[in-house]
Amino acid sequence: MYKFRTMFLNTEIVEKAKLQNQKIKITRFGKILRKYSLDELPQLICVFIGSMSLVGPRPALLDQVELINKRTKFGISSLKPGITGHAQVNGRDLISDDKKLELEIEYLKKKNLFFDLMIILRTIKVVINNKDILH
Repeated sequence: MYKFRTMFLNTEIVEKAKLQNQKIKITRFGKILRKYSLDELPQLICVFIGSMSLVGPRPALLDQVELINKRTKFGISSLKPGITGHAQVNGRDLISDDKKLELEIEYLKKKNLFFDLMIILRTIKVVINNKDILH
């Protein structure tokens, strides 16, 4: 998945909630990109080549083994990862992995064009309002 670099080289790859001393690890330009979720724009290339979709579960980091295993158990891993998703518009960085999983299961059950459009519209609102973004 493509993203703009927003952190300095050699910064550990961990979940946002586990990133220590985040203010000194994010570049000045990176703060702006992250504030408005512009660091996600290069992922549109992945959508065009078919490895991602606009809406779906956000890709997990390699160290999120428990989340990956639960996604596999419930069939969520069969979905293409998305630039945005049901969990991103319902708490984003502020919800637990269990809540994310619950929302992803709901998305799996309800997945249709109308639901995807609703998530896209809610994503625009969340981004404009800088809602639920830790950094």
